[in-house]
Amino acid sequence: MATVTQLTDAHPDPAIGDDVVMLTVPADGGYLGVLRTATAGLAARLHFALDEIEDLRIAVDEACAMLLAIATRGAELECRFAVTEDALTVEVTVATVRGARLPAESSFAWKVLTALTTSASAEATGQHATIRLLTRRTEI
Repeated sequence: MATVTQLTDAHPDPAIGDDVVMLTVPADGGYLGVLRTATAGLAARLHFALDEIEDLRIAVDEACAMLLAIATRGAELECRFAVTEDALTVEVTVATVRGARLPAESSFAWKVLTALTTSASAEATGQHATIRLLTRRTEI
């Protein structure tokens, strides 16, 4: 079951923005369409160009695929969307199997993420992995 929560004034740092949407779905490829659609909707709200929206959808899909490969059975993908005036940050977290490692930053998957977003980063602890994607709207 998917859970959606919209939080306002969720972060005390004004640089982060006050529009945050949390979306939790089962860590199953069948639910990635929900995350892609949410990503596109929020990017459209920021008036991203169609190409930027599609790039971000692909990046979110790629990040989730990386996380699904190391997710524990029955895990959930927790996706946090932070919306600011000119940027969208997508942070996806999943519980991981013991000893799980994300692909190296020199891998094709990371090349895709860095080519399609303004910045991409990851963090893996012994129990969770998180990928953060930041995309700034191109000025017209």
